[in-house]
Amino acid sequence: MNGKFIGGFIVITALVAGAAMYWLQVYGFYDTVDYQPDSVVLTVLATETPEPILAENFQGIDADSSPLRFRACFTTPMSQAMLTETYVTYPVADPLVAPSWFKCFDAAAIGAALETGEAIAFLGQANIEYGVDRVVAVFDDGRAFVWHQLNNCGDTLYDGSAAGPACPTRDGG
Repeated sequence: MNGKFIGGFIVITALVAGAAMYWLQVYGFYDTVDYQPDSVVLTVLATETPEPILAENFQGIDADSSPLRFRACFTTPMSQAMLTETYVTYPVADPLVAPSWFKCFDAAAIGAALETGEAIAFLGQANIEYGVDRVVAVFDDGRAFVWHQLNNCGDTLYDGSAAGPACPTRDGG
């Protein structure tokens, strides 16, 4: 009788802990992000500084638990042609999966559109946090999506390599 009680307790505890971890990963840490002008910026070719662009119908989420959890969807009246002439493109864009409840952001569809050229990725802001870039993908119909992605320095930071000359240390040295 004692073994059944202990075994049942362990199973119930594991189920509760698993459900709690799932909820925390998928729902618990995320907050909605209200539109701010610096939420949607692109880096200008001529000055290499980020500047806000026109954005409408903004929906965003973020979490303090990781710099990679930022996702946003919006529309812009700016054309791809004008954007490519003015702003820095991002050649290795790889959208990260958003929680399933954040319906406007479909990483697989965005990634496929980037591969076919239906969407173009731009550098929103380099090193928004050390080793993390903000990337903005814009479709030809004006739909646009934002996410954070590890850059070369972030990849180096997390794979255990020493920072190379193009990657200053976190303290700027």
